[in-house]
Amino acid sequence: MTDLDQRAIVPADSRDALDVAKGEHRRPAGAGHGWSRPAVRVVAGLVLPLLILGAWQYVTATGIVPPYRLPAPASVVTAGVELAQRGELWTHIAISVQRVLLGFAIGSVIGLAVAGIVGLSRLGDVLLSPTLAALRAVPSLAWVPLLILWMQIGEESKVTLIAIGAFFPVYTTVASALRHVDPQLVEAGRSFSLRGWSLFRVVQLPAVIPSVVSGLRLALAQAWLFLVAAELIASSMGLGFLLTDSQNSGRVDRILLSIVLLALLGTLTNGVLALVEKYLLRRWT
Repeated sequence: MTDLDQRAIVPADSRDALDVAKGEHRRPAGAGHGWSRPAVRVVAGLVLPLLILGAWQYVTATGIVPPYRLPAPASVVTAGVELAQRGELWTHIAISVQRVLLGFAIGSVIGLAVAGIVGLSRLGDVLLSPTLAALRAVPSLAWVPLLILWMQIGEESKVTLIAIGAFFPVYTTVASALRHVDPQLVEAGRSFSLRGWSLFRVVQLPAVIPSVVSGLRLALAQAWLFLVAAELIASSMGLGFLLTDSQNSGRVDRILLSIVLLALLGTLTNGVLALVEKYLLRRWT
């Protein structure tokens, strides 16, 4: 179905919606300039962290906050160097990243599949939505005893908990987007004898790609949040373990190191997904 054919059958007042779904809407004048430039966004995004770092250094250097409550930034860096020299830091990071990526991948794939069933089928919506809404309200730590009982203490229970955290953002975002695809676009596709997979690929999928990417980014952030809870399951390695172990030993510098590393890794993985988003938008819209 070509663009010319679509415009021939879609009413004039619906063409804008068709263009938006296919990524052909016009950008406002000046788009891509000023604040939207990547370099400007990176520099502007560093302003607040640098201010926080400066305030942190000031309150520790002047003694406003005692070191046992808030170590200086240099102390946190020193703690990281010590762990890196012993080879422990990279092990903690590698294990946590592995758990997050596995849980994110499993939860996202299942979330996309269930979202397709709920979003494209009224029967699936009626059967699954109430139960999934109830499960979504269960706090993450409530799953820990059950996962230990079912899967024992091991990687399976940790990855499963992270997958649960990643599942719901993808499911809710994509299912809602599929339910709200413009009916006129769907009817336009059906007038060209598009059914089933062909209709989904040509009309519905391009319309929900932005929602899919948004759901994946939310799921990745949720996976990092669930990581700490997952590593409470009798873990001996990982950033979540380093965080809780440092709390027990009173090492505030390592607690802050764990928090900073989690923030940096979350930002890095989110940046990777941002690149994937640009590719998908070019490919499908």
